[in-house]
Amino acid sequence: MDLQLLAALVVGIAVIVLVVLRTRLDAFAALLIAALVTGAVAGSAPGDTLQSVITGFGNTLASIGIVIGLGVAVGKVLEVSGGADALARAFVKALGRGREPWALGGTGALVSIPVFCDSGYVILNPLARSIARRQRRGYVTLALALGCGMTLTHHLVPPTPGPLGVAGILGADLGGLILVGALFAVLLLPVVVLYSVWVGPKLEDEVTPQVREAVYAGAPAGSTGSAAGGGDATGEPAAADPAAALGEPPAGAGPHRVGALRGALPLLVPLLLIIAGTVTTAVDRDAQGVLQGDEGYEPSTLAQVFAFVGNPVVALLVGLVIAVYALLPRWTTRDRVSGWLAEAAASAGLIILITGAGGGFGQVLRDSGVGDALAEAVASLALPGVLVPFLIATLVRLAQGSGTVAMITAASVSAPLVDGLGLSPLAAALACCAGSMVFSYFNDSYFWVVTRFTGLEGTAALKGWSGLTTAAWAGSIPLVLIAGAVL
Repeated sequence: MDLQLLAALVVGIAVIVLVVLRTRLDAFAALLIAALVTGAVAGSAPGDTLQSVITGFGNTLASIGIVIGLGVAVGKVLEVSGGADALARAFVKALGRGREPWALGGTGALVSIPVFCDSGYVILNPLARSIARRQRRGYVTLALALGCGMTLTHHLVPPTPGPLGVAGILGADLGGLILVGALFAVLLLPVVVLYSVWVGPKLEDEVTPQVREAVYAGAPAGSTGSAAGGGDATGEPAAADPAAALGEPPAGAGPHRVGALRGALPLLVPLLLIIAGTVTTAVDRDAQGVLQGDEGYEPSTLAQVFAFVGNPVVALLVGLVIAVYALLPRWTTRDRVSGWLAEAAASAGLIILITGAGGGFGQVLRDSGVGDALAEAVASLALPGVLVPFLIATLVRLAQGSGTVAMITAASVSAPLVDGLGLSPLAAALACCAGSMVFSYFNDSYFWVVTRFTGLEGTAALKGWSGLTTAAWAGSIPLVLIAGAVL
């Protein structure tokens, strides 16, 4: 590989890591700066580099920006309405006594598809405490299984923002990513649960006295906790009422309750519509003998209908309407709902900007020739092509902590390589997402959420949470290799 182009790639990734770790700027600015620096080192004209950034940013957000905003909005309504909590309790009840770790792991995986890990864990951790208090044991096992169940789908299944951004940058079919990502999550769930069951009893004696008292003695958890570390006077994170944001019902109105089936509708309906659109189009193409490209393919009326309702924008818009009108009580005011949706838009904003900046970075790599040179260099190695985006995501995650930034950076670097490596965009997307799960530790905000609520510190936190996320990452390697060979 040309040394100048290799230097451009190395310097670009180093800039992302250094800006995120050593400055007051965030990943959005880091990706933009890295794109400009990469173009300069590669020898591109400044105007050409800037145009590449703008083009890549716009093209990426054109396909995925609206979808990220809608997905986060659905998650916010699930959170404030109590729908997420209802799903959790239904899982525990359905699986029965003795299978609580499986129930909580599965619940975390389902709830984390539309809800951010941090807030979802705060909502559902009281359920883990309630089960452990009733059993008088096993809190660490339950807390870890819940947390890593959320990690699986947070990294693998759209409409979580990270996988959505990866799909947009790589051009992967969203319905296919939902299907295969969900399959990955199902296959990795036993790894998560079994590791939790194995390590949990070893760490029970390491739980801090405050958390032990709150869990097993039923002590009040105190005031509101948060991902930033809120809690009561003892430092114990608070157990949140899942529907506290709704406020007190008006006189004559009963307390608001959401059943599990109703709570699942805003999640299941969009996913089913997207999958139905993907499957119907695939069947229609197969019937016409046109499996790739648009030349010679005329979609049938049925395929056109399903392609419309299965478009992620339409499907998630349907999910948002269902969430607002089926989960929230009638006495909820328009201003309050608008406020929640505004909060969701604010939380989605940075993810959207990071995704767009990642697309701009990837376009610079394409246009400057770095992507083609890297593809040729990698193709000459014995390394399976699908491991290239996987290892890039792994290294970036270890360096700066954010799984979302890691997978988007890996997608940006890998986008110009997909054709040269003989990969499908879907296989490359799965590799980026799976590689970003590795070794969550001190530079990952979710690490602090899980370990603080679980009451683990120091080496106990590393053995429990960091080891668990690494086990999920290791378990994904054979799945990624199979995906690279089959898809």
